[in-house]
Amino acid sequence: MRRNLLSVAFLVFALLLCAPAVLAQGKAKTGPDPSTIRDPDLEKDSLHNLEVARNYFKLKKAYVAALKRCEEIIAGNPNFARIEEALFMAGESSLFLAENKGKQSPSLYAKPTLPADEFRKMGREYLTRLITDYPNSSFRKQAEADLAALDTAKVKTESSKQ
Repeated sequence: MRRNLLSVAFLVFALLLCAPAVLAQGKAKTGPDPSTIRDPDLEKDSLHNLEVARNYFKLKKAYVAALKRCEEIIAGNPNFARIEEALFMAGESSLFLAENKGKQSPSLYAKPTLPADEFRKMGREYLTRLITDYPNSSFRKQAEADLAALDTAKVKTESSKQ
């Protein structure tokens, strides 16, 4: 009986001695952060959509097509490695459609056609998300400038109505 008690006491002591080593493992048992896990096929598809959107945006001035491609990326792959460029292009395309710029009519975006204020609101949301979620983005300065210009234009139209 005494021998069993001594064995149990030794076992408890050994477990207590090993407990800090187990706790030192930290997050190793939880795995990597889920926001950094990227599906290679989805990344490849999103990159293709981004290249097509860039082509529509820069070369063809087809802002409806660029906006739709960017929205597909944003909705389908929020962990995309280059999501800030998609957010920037979506915001810029929305602002250009609000001003009726480009070779495509804003009516191609949705039926019934969205008013210019709705496109401005969409553009503001995309650019604000870019600035808040990706503060180190290379697109941040341009997004801030566009938002400042958007706010200045809003103040001018409100003062002219009075």
